[in-house]
Amino acid sequence: MKKIITANSAPEAIGPYSHGNKFENLIFTSGQLPVCKEKGGVVDGGITEQSQQSLQNLKAVLEAGGGSLDTVLKTTCYLADINDFAAFNKVYSEFFKTECPARSCFAVKDLPLNVRVEVEAIAYSK
Repeated sequence: MKKIITANSAPEAIGPYSHGNKFENLIFTSGQLPVCKEKGGVVDGGITEQSQQSLQNLKAVLEAGGGSLDTVLKTTCYLADINDFAAFNKVYSEFFKTECPARSCFAVKDLPLNVRVEVEAIAYSK
């Protein structure tokens, strides 16, 4: 049976979707934007700061679903500018230090709220 995941420490969804869904021991997250719950908007700064916030939000959703960054099987990463790829990778490697998940990463024309990055994941619960 499907269970909706709501992460209290992640910002509210900006549309008609949940933070994630859990089915049996699999976790499917929605794309996490670099929105800070405390600030109530997109974090200040460039790709580094935005990547950090998106990945912090992803971590919060995973933990709310009973998973963690260590249980991520695959991520899909969206960049507003492919020239941010190296800077994004630097931040990403701070969150996924060993046994990195499978990943797709590509540039898209636009992202919601005019952000530079969005990250989603498929993981399993512990």
